Amino acid sequence: MLEKLKKLMHHFTLSLDDISVETSRARQLSIRTEIDRLRSNERYKEPKSLIPFGGKIYSQNDEDGIIREIFNRIGTTNKVFVEFGIGNGLENNTLALLFEDWQGLWIDASSDSITSIRNHFSEIIGSGKLAVVESFITKANIDNLIATNVKHREIDLLSVDIDGNDYHVLQAISCITPRVIVIEYNAKFAPPVLFCMDYTETHMWTGDDCFGASLKFLETNLNKMGYCLVGCNLTGANAFFIRRELVTNKFLEPFTAENHFEPARYYLSGYASGHTPTYETLARSLTMRVS
Repeated sequence: MLEKLKKLMHHFTLSLDDISVETSRARQLSIRTEIDRLRSNERYKEPKSLIPFGGKIYSQNDEDGIIREIFNRIGTTNKVFVEFGIGNGLENNTLALLFEDWQGLWIDASSDSITSIRNHFSEIIGSGKLAVVESFITKANIDNLIATNVKHREIDLLSVDIDGNDYHVLQAISCITPRVIVIEYNAKFAPPVLFCMDYTETHMWTGDDCFGASLKFLETNLNKMGYCLVGCNLTGANAFFIRRELVTNKFLEPFTAENHFEPARYYLSGYASGHTPTYETLARSLTMRVS
């Protein structure tokens, strides 16, 4: 009787595993189908639109592909990036760039994440390709955090995602001049709404709609800083800005929130770009990537 019960439980467990796998496959197919449907819209068939180039390697959504296409159009200079709000280091906007001989700085407030990154990426950190800093980011400390670790005045890419004070912190940076800025926006507030949360030094996002700034607010204020809005990603999470003198005839005009706004499609997040990401993939490819 006991053996029969064990066999029954084993069969039941296998059945649950099969259901889980099929559910995951169905979700992935559903997301991919919806992405393809959205991209087929006439709006995105403009030759200079960035949406068709979206693709995921290690980014949360399709940011990797858009970043690649931006630099295909404007070229790179020193291949230096700064990103803050990098999570555990396996899902952000710049990990994929490390496979293409970029170098840069990561900043995050999570001790667990920073410890994991330092343990697994010790060799690439030791080579000087990546600096990793643990810090809660504020307007008061961001410029010094960057200046201490980045010696270039002009860098190719700055990525900002701290779920709250993003614009305020960006405005406080004076030690670098990024050619491209990727910044999260609050897609709940469609153009022409000018929304930006007040600066609160200790703000921590709790999963609600109190975070960041609307796309129109960012477009208006980054334009004053010399940057043009050239697109957003399909999920309505990140906006892409380029220094005005680099834009010439390469991106879709007009450079307004009304033209480039993408609504919140967070349900598209989390699709797979291959097998589960791991630290070892970068750590074990250093020699083979030397030119």
